[in-house]
Amino acid sequence: MTKNKNGLPLSGITVVSLEQAIAAPLASRHLADWGARVIKVERPSNGDFCRDYDYVLNGLSSQFVWTNRSKESLALDIKATDDRQTLETLLGEADVFLQNLAPGAAQRLGLDAKALIERFPRLIACDISGYGSGGPYSEKKAYDLLVQCETGFLSINGTEEHPAKGAIAIADIATGMYVLNGVLMALYARERTGRGTAFEVSLFDAMTEWMSYPSLYTEGAGKPLKRTGMRHATIAPYGPFKTGDGKTVFFGIQNQREWLSLCTNVFGDPHFATNPLFATNPDRMMNRDQLEKAIEDHFSSMTSDEVLAKLESASIANARLNTVEEFLEHPQLSSRNRVTTVDTPNGAVTSYLPAITIPNVQPHMGPVPAVGQHTQSILAQLSERKLSR
Repeated sequence: MTKNKNGLPLSGITVVSLEQAIAAPLASRHLADWGARVIKVERPSNGDFCRDYDYVLNGLSSQFVWTNRSKESLALDIKATDDRQTLETLLGEADVFLQNLAPGAAQRLGLDAKALIERFPRLIACDISGYGSGGPYSEKKAYDLLVQCETGFLSINGTEEHPAKGAIAIADIATGMYVLNGVLMALYARERTGRGTAFEVSLFDAMTEWMSYPSLYTEGAGKPLKRTGMRHATIAPYGPFKTGDGKTVFFGIQNQREWLSLCTNVFGDPHFATNPLFATNPDRMMNRDQLEKAIEDHFSSMTSDEVLAKLESASIANARLNTVEEFLEHPQLSSRNRVTTVDTPNGAVTSYLPAITIPNVQPHMGPVPAVGQHTQSILAQLSERKLSR
């Protein structure tokens, strides 16, 4: 397997990222995973404030470690003349620039995407913001949970009694992935045209895409999706079910073939499939409480392992309700070698391979940097190149 960046798809690409928190760092880390050189520009001394979110992972922030492996940290005060010149020099040599400064800050500094590609026509530059340019919210500060609120996500998530936020930073993650998509598209376009691209991605627009289905449902049905906790909002049966040993199993039925298989091969009662209360998915949704009681009655004489074995044999998608501790020991991770370690200033920590698997190519899993760890080496490289011209 390829062990160095030269064999990776993005080797030779240089990314400069004026980044903080999650969305931009996650996007640039994905680029680093596949060979790009990522120079992370941080504030001198304290650096990215995500470094201080917690100190639970060998004294480091778990979220920072997750989003910042394989990068070089360059400490710059971009309002200082010399440091700003350093940044300009880097941008002149970079392929990609990402920034997620506070609303309006990049434009005031002349570091917004539009201004940058006027100075550097081959550059791919992305502005990452809370609500996008234009509109009454363009200058509004935004964090993940707040955008979940504004886009209605909390209104459809949780139990009937209590709305709930996403337990992970879904708005940030969605944004980071759309930034990654945009960068890759722009790199491909530059190969054909020789020109860079200025584009933007906002947390609000990313969550708008994710909220498309519930918003279209609401428009069509004239009412919003109900909050259904661990159950699916529009498909039944799909969710948690108690078994005879007191444990909970999950399974989902997506079509009539699976419904017939469930009744025939798991319940041993093919006639149950044609019960007029449960014959179609709309019927099952209308009578879900009765349906779930009937299913749990069928399961009451079986252990969770027996139920899962029957579901698997019947080709019914199923799952255990694992804790995070159980996930850490999941056989699908260990058997496929999806877990590795990366170095940090405080020692090696667990890290997971990127979700994309490319045969015979090993992603770059480099260290997590300390604040400004690479400042002197980057400045020395720039100085050497300047002298050689």
